Amino acid sequence: MTLKDTIIAYARDLVPLTDEEAEMFAAAFKETRAKKRQFLIQPNFTAKSRYFVISGALRAYVTGEDGQEHTIQLALDQWWISDYNSYIYQQPASMFVVAVEDSLLLELTHEAEARLKAANYQFETFFRILAERSVAFMQRRIITNLTQSAEERYESFMERYAVFTSRFPQYVIASYLGMTTEFLSKIRNQRVKPKS
Repeated sequence: MTLKDTIIAYARDLVPLTDEEAEMFAAAFKETRAKKRQFLIQPNFTAKSRYFVISGALRAYVTGEDGQEHTIQLALDQWWISDYNSYIYQQPASMFVVAVEDSLLLELTHEAEARLKAANYQFETFFRILAERSVAFMQRRIITNLTQSAEERYESFMERYAVFTSRFPQYVIASYLGMTTEFLSKIRNQRVKPKS
C-alpha cells in the first residue's frame, strides 16, 4: 500500500470519497521524514503543519518553569500530531513536537487544509470529525486525570494503549500519565509481583 493509499483509506473510513475526491485529498499531503530526536515544532515558532504518522513515534510536550516536561500527546502509526492551538490559530507554539523514533509522516500545511475545506464539503466533514474525536479524547483524558488514582490511570492506559509502552521510554509514559518515573516503576513492579 502506498502512502497515498494509506491516507485515502483512512479518510474513506470517515467520509465517502469518489476516486477524484480521494486523489485531490491525497495530493494535499507531502511525504516527510523525521529522524529520532528531530523537532518538528518548537515553542515560539508557529506550527505551519499537522502530521499524519505512517510509521514511527512522536511526542508533544511542554516544559514547566522548573524544567519538568509534561507530555500532552503521543502519536504512533495512523495518529495525528501537532501543536493544535498554534496550528489552528496560526500563532506561536507553546509545545515541542519531537520524533521518538525515525518516522515517516504525511505533512498537511495549514494553507493546504484550508484549500481542501473550501473545495469540498466532504473534506470539511472529514476535518470536523477529526476535531470532534480529538475533543472527546481530550475530555476523557482530563476526566481520567481528575478522577482516577495514579494506579487507575496506568491500568486504563494499559487496557487501551499497551503498545505505547514498547515504543516510548518509561519517562515519557510517566510524564503522559502525570506521575514521576519512579512512581510508575513502583506501579509496574507491583503488577508483575506474583500474588501469594
